[in-house]
Amino acid sequence: MDRTILKNQLETYRTPYEEEAAFVKDFAELTLDPLAYKRERLAGHFTASSWIVNKNRTHTLLTLHRKLGRWLQLGGHADGNENLIEVALKEAGEESGLKNLMLVEERIFDLDKHIIPERPHVPEHFHYDVRFLIEADIDEPLQMSDESISLAWFSFDAVADMIGYNPSILRMLEKTSKSEILL
Repeated sequence: MDRTILKNQLETYRTPYEEEAAFVKDFAELTLDPLAYKRERLAGHFTASSWIVNKNRTHTLLTLHRKLGRWLQLGGHADGNENLIEVALKEAGEESGLKNLMLVEERIFDLDKHIIPERPHVPEHFHYDVRFLIEADIDEPLQMSDESISLAWFSFDAVADMIGYNPSILRMLEKTSKSEILL
């Protein structure tokens, strides 16, 4: 998936979730910026994430993010790579130690535009997070990276209790439950 494919997918992306629909146009416009895939774009830049589920679609893998102190899906910065599927898979592998990650489909699973707080030498900015649905074997050993405080599989029933209120995680959870019907 390169910049042109992403732009085309974004132009046709439809979602019934109002909060997600509100920023789809922002993502499409960002694809036109030559710095969109680099951290140097201080107003905001693309990131890619993996919503990792087991094959039976009963659990999801989340990380307790070291810098943000919240349970989140695995992902990270594009760092110049315009193939966000590659970025999502690379970050998921690095952050979990999983070797057998399987992309469910090459289309966007979810989008989220969220603010990242200011840190030393980095101003407050937006992450334009493009998310993909990934399957993994729940029995494959995990290896936590330095970016995490913890890493664990959670049953879908336990996710809301673990994460507190995070509308984008709850949205992906709901999308996963709806996608079960289509399988």
